[in-house]
Amino acid sequence: MGAVAKRSGLTFEKWLEAVPQAIRDDPLWTVTAYRLALFAADIGWHDVTKLMRDPRTRKLAGQLYEALGSAGANLSEGYSRGSAKDRVRFYEYSLGSAREARGWYFNGRFVLGEQVALHRIQLLTDVAKLVEAMIPQQRGYAVHEGLEEYGPPGKEPIPW
Repeated sequence: MGAVAKRSGLTFEKWLEAVPQAIRDDPLWTVTAYRLALFAADIGWHDVTKLMRDPRTRKLAGQLYEALGSAGANLSEGYSRGSAKDRVRFYEYSLGSAREARGWYFNGRFVLGEQVALHRIQLLTDVAKLVEAMIPQQRGYAVHEGLEEYGPPGKEPIPW
């Protein structure tokens, strides 16, 4: 992931080198979604600080910071659980937090700037996609939609 954390010039690769060895030695570190979630939370610190300076986005900043931290924390918690059912529950929390943070970035784009917001939205979308792939692996099966075809509006109703 050669993306640059806007404003700071920090790349994901440089950030990886700065992560303490004790964290990198943990088996959890092999999970790409976890590494990206930690990176998002780390670079998000600066974004939250900027959002806190504008009275219109102070509450948004707190919500964003909580969601960013929760994405990685719930991956960590789930990875540490003994049963697949427990792992899935925490992975789903992580997925929700990544999506929530993505939404807060969209809402804060006028203060953060379009380029920064789009970078963070893409990063969190990557986290969400990776976590989405982890969930059916733990369940042992994938969740699929029905075989009904989706057509344009005005056609036959879709059977639910």
